[in-house]
Amino acid sequence: MTGEETIDELKGYDLRIIQPRDGYRFSLDPLLLADFAGGGEVGGVIDLGAGCGVIPMLMARKRGSSRIVGVEVQEEMAALAGRNVVLNGLSDRVEILCCDILSLRNYFPASSFDLVVANPPYRKQGTGRISPKSGRDRARHETTATLADFLETAKYLVSPTGTISFIYHPVRLAEFCSVAAAMKLALLRLRMVHGNAGAAARMVLLELAKGRKGDLEVMPPLFVYGEGREYSEEVKVVLSGPLRQGERRRSGSPAPERE
Repeated sequence: MTGEETIDELKGYDLRIIQPRDGYRFSLDPLLLADFAGGGEVGGVIDLGAGCGVIPMLMARKRGSSRIVGVEVQEEMAALAGRNVVLNGLSDRVEILCCDILSLRNYFPASSFDLVVANPPYRKQGTGRISPKSGRDRARHETTATLADFLETAKYLVSPTGTISFIYHPVRLAEFCSVAAAMKLALLRLRMVHGNAGAAARMVLLELAKGRKGDLEVMPPLFVYGEGREYSEEVKVVLSGPLRQGERRRSGSPAPERE
């Protein structure tokens, strides 16, 4: 990886994360997604668009002995994710695969994973503000894969008893639901993420499954901030990391960059 780097800590998860100082840096979104997708033992987890490896490592901390795969198309970011996996002693459980999600059928048979997670680019090509910082545009704008590609790939990879969890921008929620329905993906849970109680939704968390029917659970909204610029109590719990035996959740763990 070229350029200056920083090493940042997520103490609640016992993780140290190398990031480019001026390139794409993870925000709160992957932590919210990992929390929404839940913990416990599952047969395997795959993250579509791993970036510097945050979600695969969070999942490794939350899911015991589960096998975790992170897929990243950008070579430099995939290499950085691999370094982070080694730095945190997770090489025996987390694999970083550098490839486009469109080629994953060449690597895995159908229904290979019990959980598929994704924080995909949510802006269409030619829309939104162009970032001057290297790597950020590919993380935010669709390049080789569209929303439909991400959903179709997730459907292929997830087992019939498994689930798919996405974090996405609410401006494209109607399109997301339409594309998912056309693919016969059932929407199980939906939760809007707001900056505070008076702000419009900034992101939406969604859980889907294939080959199932059932009512949609619309969960209470998640507020990132409480009074002023303090994180809400729920976000503080997310940042505190998974419960450890005999240890209460902490509320003061260092947080990732705010957007």
